[in-house]
Amino acid sequence: MPYPDRFYPVVDSLAWVERLTKLGVGTVQLRAKDLNDGEALQIVTDALAITRGTATKLIVNDYWRAAIVAGAQHVHLGQEDLADADVAAIKEAGVTLGLSTHDDAELETALAARPDYVALGPIFPTTLKAMRFAPQGIPKITEWKKRVGTIPLVAIGGIKLEQAADIFAAGADSIAVVSDVTQNADPDARVRAWLDAVKEPA
Repeated sequence: MPYPDRFYPVVDSLAWVERLTKLGVGTVQLRAKDLNDGEALQIVTDALAITRGTATKLIVNDYWRAAIVAGAQHVHLGQEDLADADVAAIKEAGVTLGLSTHDDAELETALAARPDYVALGPIFPTTLKAMRFAPQGIPKITEWKKRVGTIPLVAIGGIKLEQAADIFAAGADSIAVVSDVTQNADPDARVRAWLDAVKEPA
């Protein structure tokens, strides 16, 4: 299985982790905000319990210390989190590291940390959080992919299933999805449609 999978939902609760795991999603990021150390360790431990023994890989956003203590295998950091993180400790623990990037300077910073994948965003306008970066657009994916080379490139930000083919064609290895799943009228059907769409041709 690739890491991260071509379809890469990002969710904020254990209920979502459980729902996506049951649907057979290969990569799920847990992005829960504003937790203290104890709460972070608890939610990471609980999420790992949900995914244990399944095909789902859990990626922990931000709480790298909790991830290491709980025995998680994958962490994702934004640039602010990266500045405070002990990258050597993360790698020493055998934990993979994904990093967010929004501009050239952030890409340089990310590549210096030798990440396991790089995320570029937002590709399109996103309603979920106020972004200080303008939408990147699909052509930026092609440019970024040339720069990251063999490192997997994840596209994120306002992406819907209907745009997936163009984004993969532009060079993305994976698409991170938030609102197209979590705000969909029928999330389960949407997830199944994504899983069908990203199946590698046999």
